[in-house]
Amino acid sequence: MILLQSASGGTSLIFFGLIFAVMYFFMIRPQMKKQKKEASFREALQIGEKVVTIGGIHGKISELGKTTVVLEIHNSGKLKVERSAISMLAQTEIQQN
Repeated sequence: MILLQSASGGTSLIFFGLIFAVMYFFMIRPQMKKQKKEASFREALQIGEKVVTIGGIHGKISELGKTTVVLEIHNSGKLKVERSAISMLAQTEIQQN
């Protein structure tokens, strides 16, 4: 505590700058890269692809809107969801041990 009080304003400013730089490179920048990757994945979706939503619903894309997707689910059911709810492409093969 005594060391912080005796430090000059310039040293404190450099210290806070270093903390911000570390936070940027280890937290903010990777999150931004992940968001860009997810956005490009959702923009590249095509009709006929099998996908999984964030909630775990498996379906096949039957219609694409600007912000929504219509999924065909089991027994000819249809479900309209936001593009942001699409998590990943569904795996076509189930690996058995």
